[in-house]
Amino acid sequence: MVNDSELCEIILQYVKDEYLDEDDDTQIGPDSPLISSGIVDSFSMVSLKTFLERKYKISIPDAKATPEAFDSVNKIVALMKEFF
Repeated sequence: MVNDSELCEIILQYVKDEYLDEDDDTQIGPDSPLISSGIVDSFSMVSLKTFLERKYKISIPDAKATPEAFDSVNKIVALMKEFF
């Protein structure tokens, strides 16, 4: 099982690599708003969900994969803990 801090780091790195440009100086942390700030949009949220499902061999129901649940790394970690 993955611990919370490791999961947090993996999600943060994925978001930085996939959704922020190399020259973007935006700093994000575990509580940074992702969706409400525009870093992650609805299409990006789906790709993030797919990444997590494949990496951890889990299935996150669409009903649980809401913008609110994906609005920060800490919220995503909390959601994922339901499926481990």
